[in-house]
Amino acid sequence: MKSIDALCWWLEHTSVSQTIQSIDWIVPTVQTIHILAIAVVAASALMIDLRLIGVFSADRPMKDVSARFLPFVWWPLLVLLATGAIMITGEPARSLKNPAFMVKMSLLATALIVTLLFQFLLRRDPELGSAASRHRATATSIAALSMVLWTGIIFAGRWIAYYS
Repeated sequence: MKSIDALCWWLEHTSVSQTIQSIDWIVPTVQTIHILAIAVVAASALMIDLRLIGVFSADRPMKDVSARFLPFVWWPLLVLLATGAIMITGEPARSLKNPAFMVKMSLLATALIVTLLFQFLLRRDPELGSAASRHRATATSIAALSMVLWTGIIFAGRWIAYYS
């Protein structure tokens, strides 16, 4: 814990952190962009998950739905990384010492692994998510887990502001 304290103290006293702290519009602007990016990621993951369980675009091949929405899962992660880094730099102790932040990062890592697993399984079974797929139960499980994870990420992200 002492090393986290030292890291937070050092980061908070850098010129970049001081700039972020001193310019009133930076934090709310970056937070807004961060929230919009997570909305894009979560909505895109939800469309894939709903297709996996047969609720959305069940008449379209999973490959097509995946090709449409997966870029909106992966590319906004770069925006989330950049905006998250800015928020951490501006207020390092608020995040790095916050249990809600640790939960969010753990859920995010798990969600990314589940998304990679989905892509791997889709390459092996292009019928994944269809009624005829031999991996129907797996597709449903992946979708349910993904929805729980992305919902948890959103909740944990909001709790960062309220839990210290």
